[in-house]
Amino acid sequence: MEFIDVIKSRKSIRSFINKEIDQDKLEYICNCARLAPSWMNKQCWHFIVIKNSEKINAIAKASIINRWLKKVPVIIVACADPLSSGKKNGIDYSNVDVAIAFEHMILASTDIGLGTCWIGGFDHDKVKKILEIPPRIKIIAMTPLGYPMNKENIIEKSKKIIIRNTKRKSLREIIHNDIW
Repeated sequence: MEFIDVIKSRKSIRSFINKEIDQDKLEYICNCARLAPSWMNKQCWHFIVIKNSEKINAIAKASIINRWLKKVPVIIVACADPLSSGKKNGIDYSNVDVAIAFEHMILASTDIGLGTCWIGGFDHDKVKKILEIPPRIKIIAMTPLGYPMNKENIIEKSKKIIIRNTKRKSLREIIHNDIW
């Protein structure tokens, strides 16, 4: 796929077929994240790849809005070690570093036919406890990972109608040349 096609075809997937993901595909996705740029090349990221159905179920139960996760084949949790990055002008670059690496992972997944859904809304404390994440480590985001189910269910259709705006702003609305 051309890179622009990968970007255009990436969308949030919440329904997956019951099919195991090959280890070589997981390694490819993780390697793409590993190659991302970071603050002074500190690479503050850590990724927890969860295939254990009991852990997946526990994460799904940790927040009412994420109950749908109980049927996903894999969850990847993206974490940051703030001590392995930097801060400048009030910006914690560990968040930025992990977001860049995670997006590499999301786009790599799309490129090889896997679906993802960037999730930021979850109970961080509960997930940290479930996954035994050390106190100083921050969870930045998580995503399910799997082969997308082609058929949209009623929940997916409702979400599109109620909350999802797929129209993108024009370049004229977001690009400023030389000054604001």
